[in-house]
Amino acid sequence: MTAPVSGSSAVYAIIGDPVSHSLSPRMHNAAFAALGIDAVYVPFRVAGAELASGVQALRTLGVRGVNVTIPHKEQVCQFLDEIDAGAQVVGAVNTIVNDNGYLKGYNTDGDGLVRSLQKDLGYSVGPTTRALILGAGGAARGGIAAMARCGAARLVIANRSVARAQELVARFAPLFPACEFIAMALADENLVAEVEKSELIINSTSLGLSGESFNVLPWHAIKAETVLYDMIYAAADTPFTASARRCGLRVCGGLGMLVEQGALAFNLWLGRDAGEIMRAAVGMTAVCGG
Repeated sequence: MTAPVSGSSAVYAIIGDPVSHSLSPRMHNAAFAALGIDAVYVPFRVAGAELASGVQALRTLGVRGVNVTIPHKEQVCQFLDEIDAGAQVVGAVNTIVNDNGYLKGYNTDGDGLVRSLQKDLGYSVGPTTRALILGAGGAARGGIAAMARCGAARLVIANRSVARAQELVARFAPLFPACEFIAMALADENLVAEVEKSELIINSTSLGLSGESFNVLPWHAIKAETVLYDMIYAAADTPFTASARRCGLRVCGGLGMLVEQGALAFNLWLGRDAGEIMRAAVGMTAVCGG
């Protein structure tokens, strides 16, 4: 049962546009209730043109902690007092800690992905990891940085526009010299060879969500032992996860990543572990599979 909000309740929030679909209030409020913390988590829709004043309002109102979602993760950085080193590498913030008006930004997205891969698919990112990442947008950045930080051997970024993929390679390659970075177009004829080499394939695109099939991957070339992950979270299968299951492959949607990045944010705010509470709150009761 959720505790009643009082005059002494601490306020936490998520800002974005749109934000009404977010599962974060459900996760965090469940954690507050289960752990007996006098706090409430609320969604605030903040338009891009109002981001600066929105961040200032967080200071004024004493909002203790904030999650940041699309489309503000990159732009919000300029309005904060400090950016954690990991978030600087990614170039985006998804979590803000308010320490008496001093706002520090973090990025827990990538570590949330790594933790979900381990918990939901039993896959540990490490020195043998050869991964193919589909997409080069904001969703891909955190995951690429986190996997490189975990010692991944080779990360191939395939995007519709190869220039976008090349920008990420140029950003991350100097920071992680032990990792081999490759940029390519999704239409590149060498994609088949890269699929055959990869033990991990991650979708960070929205391809297929307009009703079309997910046909950018040569599904026949994927090895039976390859692990697949879709960063998109949905109640039902996405075209990507549905295609993988039809091929008998191990695959998982992005709900676990959402939970784990939220749990990491919760820990930054309160020093408490709420991951399992959050998983239960969104109905995650079983490990993903083929």
